[in-house]
Amino acid sequence: RSTLFPYTTLFRSSIVGMDTNGRKNRTGHVMEDLVESYLIKAGLVKGKTYFKEMYASDVEKRFHLDLSKLSNDGKAEKRFDFVFVGALGTVFACECNFYGSGGSKLNETARSYKALTLESKEISGFQFVWFTDGIGWNTAKHNLEETFDVLDNLYNLNDLENGAITSIEDRKSVV
Repeated sequence: RSTLFPYTTLFRSSIVGMDTNGRKNRTGHVMEDLVESYLIKAGLVKGKTYFKEMYASDVEKRFHLDLSKLSNDGKAEKRFDFVFVGALGTVFACECNFYGSGGSKLNETARSYKALTLESKEISGFQFVWFTDGIGWNTAKHNLEETFDVLDNLYNLNDLENGAITSIEDRKSVV
């Protein structure tokens, strides 16, 4: 039994009773904390092999990558929840979110991450990863499926429990 299982159960339970206005930020931070615990469990070290809340410009400087395709040629600054380096040197930039209810935000996020995925496929040594979960996706399955069709690195909490980080980390970038 995974030692992280109680965190997953607690997280899924914690959205009950949260007010609508605060739910997004609180569940988002809890999801980030949960993903971070899996990064650590996979042996990644904060500040060395993984980084939290990193802007695309910082990713470019640290890893000598050109991410201008993601930033509209420098006109928009993207911030990733996590960035980590795989065993083979690929840089993985991650977004994390959890949706306890449906709504337009899910659809817009799925569309946005689909575009981000297509843009990132042209960058050698770089891959986009999305960790998401929640019952909200039950109302937005079509948009999630469209993104799933183009995004190789789309994972939920169950995937994390079953070693998704290690699986991602061992993969070589294909460009």
